[in-house]
Amino acid sequence: MAEKIPRELLALVGAILLGVFLVQMDSTMVNIALESLRRDFDAGLGTVQWVSAAYLLAMSAVIPVAGWAIDRFGARTAWLTSLGVFTLGSLLCGVAWSAGSLIAMRVVQGIGGGMLMPLFQTILARRAAGRNFGKTMAMIGVPMLLGPVLGPVLGGVLVDGAGWRWIFLINLPICAVAAWAAARVLPAERIERPTRLDVLGLALLSPAIVGIVWGLSRASTDGGFGAVTLLSVGAGVALLGWFVAHALRVPAPVFDLRLFRSRTFTASAVLMFLGMVALLGTILLIPLYYQQVHGFGPLHAGLLMAPHGVGSALALTVAGRFSDRFGARPVALAGALLLLGVTLALTQLSAGTTQWTIAALIGLGGAGFGCVIVGAQSGVYAGLDRAAVPHATTAVRVLQQVGGSFGVAILAVGLQRNAAGADSLAALGDAFGTTFWWAAGAAALTLIPILFLAGRRPAAEPENKPEDEPEDKPKNEPADEPEAEPVTPAAAPLPAPERA
Repeated sequence: MAEKIPRELLALVGAILLGVFLVQMDSTMVNIALESLRRDFDAGLGTVQWVSAAYLLAMSAVIPVAGWAIDRFGARTAWLTSLGVFTLGSLLCGVAWSAGSLIAMRVVQGIGGGMLMPLFQTILARRAAGRNFGKTMAMIGVPMLLGPVLGPVLGGVLVDGAGWRWIFLINLPICAVAAWAAARVLPAERIERPTRLDVLGLALLSPAIVGIVWGLSRASTDGGFGAVTLLSVGAGVALLGWFVAHALRVPAPVFDLRLFRSRTFTASAVLMFLGMVALLGTILLIPLYYQQVHGFGPLHAGLLMAPHGVGSALALTVAGRFSDRFGARPVALAGALLLLGVTLALTQLSAGTTQWTIAALIGLGGAGFGCVIVGAQSGVYAGLDRAAVPHATTAVRVLQQVGGSFGVAILAVGLQRNAAGADSLAALGDAFGTTFWWAAGAAALTLIPILFLAGRRPAAEPENKPEDEPEDKPKNEPADEPEAEPVTPAAAPLPAPERA
């Protein structure tokens, strides 16, 4: 019989999940309001698009800071401070008086929001520490999978009803509840040796992420990889290369690249990137297909995405349990095969495809990606000691952000080129089907890193293990393992991870 998740861990998840869910939904809710913003502020579409872009770039820029903040100030202080910044940004966005002021306030909101997601992942990965690890990793996937699906629905309801300002103002009471709950559950930590910030590493890595993400966003907006896009991405890649050279020389970089010496970690990181590209095939293309081919409004199209959320939720529940029993590889493999089958079926999309067929396919696609993400998350954190978790979280968030941006860029450019000569709804429907070959390709490539994930069943956790065991105490480290080698967060140690 599967061990139940401890009540303390469930309380922790419930306390901090709400804030992260708001961050993920805010990323998509605003897209529904762009036309209202353009009209109310009498601004061009190119200007109001920065309302979304500023938030995305601010979130990307602060990803490397989260790992340092939790080691420098403790989980409780870092979380409540970030939530406070996000709440302040939401209030300022709700009272914005011009397009420029709204863009500036979205930067404030993005700084707070960008810290919350990596903090959420770090806190849960540390607290799980071998107890129901797969189930805990499934919880981490909830906001990432359901936020983009439910965001457009809630955004449509608010814009059509109370007005666009309530997309931001609705966050205030919810954030207040989230802060109260987190203050009760997250204990205050005494920091023995505060971590010093790698200033040069941060100055290189944050602009590198922003340059790559912004360049890819420009490609998706402009419908091609023009000179500005290539310059931005090229500059980001150059800064990233400089950061790699720096990080391999210093003893405590803002992100420890030595994690990639582990074959399992590297495979999980690549799987995360490819999975995000495949996911965007459904989340981006299907709502556009409903609106452009069938003429549905944004709210109607958003509601029709509900099967994706249902499939994801069911998969997260089942995948976490099976990951604890059988390991990450079989769970991720089953999800990847399901996701590949769905994306291949969607390549046959046409103007005559029924809503029932699409609903069934995207529901199965959500289930497939849910299994993939649980397997990838479990592989990323398996075998890591407590000190390495923030660095792993930085890698996960960077790959999720860049992978999502890359997926949007590739699919948006592909759709624009495929639909360029469409002179009828039938031709437009076929263009959507052709574009899904990119998503199918990404889904097929996920099978390669999955082969390198851990496939054995984790050992059982002793039932009499105290729940309040200090997290910084090494757990079941093999006597013959070198001190620097990470250990698997399970009761019986597994062999050291194979080096790539």
